Amino acid sequence: MAQRRFASARSQLDADVVVIGAGVVGLAIARELGLAGRQVLVLDSGPAIGTQTSSRNSEVIHSGIYYPPGSLKAQTCVEGNALMYKFCEQYNVPVRRTGKLLVATSDQQLDQLESTRRSAAANGVELERLTPGEIRELEPEVQAVAGLLAPNTGIVDSHSLMTELQRQIEEAGGMVALHSTVEGGEVGGATKRLAVRDGPPGGEAVSLTCAAVVNAAGLWAQRVSRCLLGVDPRRVPPLVLVKGSYFALSGCSHPFRHLVYPVPGGGGLGVHLTLDLAGGARFGPDTCWLPPGTDPDALDYGVDPGLLPAFQAAVRAYWPGLPDGALQPGYAGVRPKVAGRGQPAGDFLVCGPEATGAPGVAALYGIESPGLTASLALGKRVAALLAGR
Repeated sequence: MAQRRFASARSQLDADVVVIGAGVVGLAIARELGLAGRQVLVLDSGPAIGTQTSSRNSEVIHSGIYYPPGSLKAQTCVEGNALMYKFCEQYNVPVRRTGKLLVATSDQQLDQLESTRRSAAANGVELERLTPGEIRELEPEVQAVAGLLAPNTGIVDSHSLMTELQRQIEEAGGMVALHSTVEGGEVGGATKRLAVRDGPPGGEAVSLTCAAVVNAAGLWAQRVSRCLLGVDPRRVPPLVLVKGSYFALSGCSHPFRHLVYPVPGGGGLGVHLTLDLAGGARFGPDTCWLPPGTDPDALDYGVDPGLLPAFQAAVRAYWPGLPDGALQPGYAGVRPKVAGRGQPAGDFLVCGPEATGAPGVAALYGIESPGLTASLALGKRVAALLAGR
């Protein structure tokens, strides 16, 4: 990482704001700060932007259906949905408003379906009730006893989205530095000092100075906060990791125009059907709670072929016509949570300087789904926190 000093009122610093993490949320925060006139340096330990959670998900633009009313997930998802479509249309990022069917496949799921509808309405998201006949009109091969239609759910090309965010960061005078790992620092004073490793372990050690720090390191957010002197370690939540695998439809075409989701449960949204902009279809993710203390550096992203029977059963619950042999292992992702198995679902934690205990320091934890949808809204919130609003 070549050191660069920004010409600004804080010209003695290497950057005005350092954002740690070049996933979609970190990039959205950096863009928003750049639009506000801040000189931003984004650091990421990976070889490219968005190589972890941001590129290992369903690429869905959610509507804000599932999340408790008043929660940060609900607020930023609903706000982010509108911002995302506007951004993609303005900057020619590939996007499609597919709509989503949320389906109950048995009478036992009807109460959960109605609970989801009420939660969505409380978040300002109106869903259309569907009878079995109306579901068949929209998706002839979907079998369900009742359903809901979410018209504002869609899909986005997440790589193109992140590339456009990076372009705008750089256009505003910012910089994205890859292969740059934050290993420590002192952030309790007005001038923040970060110890950064350039390249792999054993690479050059670089000291950077800045006026503000945003920790958007995703799977590594807790580790980063704990290595920064000045951040109160008592305010860093535990890290809970959940692996989700996907299977792709292979060797046959699919008949679907909408995304299709079962009723949620088990810490996730269920094994759902997601379309991609190239015309493909995939199913997932499942929910596999990883052992406490799992190292984010040692994650296994392989998809276990032994999961196939469970995936086939989950998919055939709403698509009984799934051909034998049509599902093939696809890819997997890992979701960072702040609540464990059996606990109430955790909310996004967006901590400004008051919450981190360090002036000019913000940190984000548990940014799982709907983090992609919420990214632009989260960018606005973090910029406001650093501005003291």
